[in-house]
Amino acid sequence: MPKAQSLKVELNPSVLIWTIASSGWNEQELISKLNIGSKTFQGWKDGSVKPTIKQLEDLSRKTKRPLAAFFLPEPPKEVSLPKDFRMLPDKKDTFERKTIFAIRKARRLQAISYELATNLKDEIKPKIKRASISDSPTETALKYRKAYNLTVDTQQKFKDAYKLHNYLRDTLEEQNILSFQISMPIEDARGFALADKSPKIIVVNSQDSIEARIFTLLHEFGHILLGETGISLASLTTTDAIERWCNKFAASFLLPPELATEIFTENKATLTDHTTLTKLSRKYKVSKAMLLYNMTELRFITGNQFRAILERYTPKQKKETKQKGGSVPVDRKCLSEMGTKFVSQVANNIDKNFITYSDALSYLSVKSRNLDKVLSKARK
Repeated sequence: MPKAQSLKVELNPSVLIWTIASSGWNEQELISKLNIGSKTFQGWKDGSVKPTIKQLEDLSRKTKRPLAAFFLPEPPKEVSLPKDFRMLPDKKDTFERKTIFAIRKARRLQAISYELATNLKDEIKPKIKRASISDSPTETALKYRKAYNLTVDTQQKFKDAYKLHNYLRDTLEEQNILSFQISMPIEDARGFALADKSPKIIVVNSQDSIEARIFTLLHEFGHILLGETGISLASLTTTDAIERWCNKFAASFLLPPELATEIFTENKATLTDHTTLTKLSRKYKVSKAMLLYNMTELRFITGNQFRAILERYTPKQKKETKQKGGSVPVDRKCLSEMGTKFVSQVANNIDKNFITYSDALSYLSVKSRNLDKVLSKARK
């Protein structure tokens, strides 16, 4: 008798095509990774060749789809990808594989969070007032900065940018806006916002520098305020109206124009020197790129100066991110990726027997030996 893994299975070819097309894989790369021939692959797609269980398991791992998904009678209807605000003409609506997986993961977590909140009868509607593109991004930013108690003194007293990031993230989560940190190629996406369903979701690229993540968090909060689901590079040179609004909102939130004008005037003689930019970046926990953006907006430097100086820092930020190695404790890593609110939803659902330990392990992507420690950090 043939071994179970060598048994061939009958599938709907359209389902197979859907799993491959929605994975972000280039077909030739996938064929190579699966170690099969082009004819075999084409046969799977037209139904003339049946894959073995072993091949299907391999395809399941590569496309990050559960094995059961391949046995669906027809392709499911999925929510469309976020609107592409990246201004990359050669990649319009085309994303790297890791970015697609990040979007799918965020959608899954959004659906899970909705169920967990429903079980607990928790409110999921965000505690914010919808903004319009016609509203002043600066005035809107100052309103929320005041509402969230971020004074200049408070901002300066944070030990480092991580503390400011955590403060802002926790504040947004208190407003029922969940924030996840997921790894994506930096050149493909800095973050995205899911504003079309509740709970509202912000995803920030965990590969970015912490200062850049702070800016992205607030840029994507701008998308939530505008009700715009979208994926961004948070490019400071964009010409898109919505992206410009979100950039202005984030920059004004982190460094209000009045404050920026004061500190730029004080440092005018050496404003764009590396020493000055580093000093201001550390003092206010913001990126050098954002400081330069504010200088341009307030007419302290020209657009050409901004672009020339920006070239000095963009590659460095990516490099610094990669150098931050070291082993991070599992509980800290999970809370950093998922956010305290989502983990606390899982913990409270377990405590009330709405979900099983197995469910929790799946939702948090942790091993059983680490689960209790993770949950204990987030129970509310």
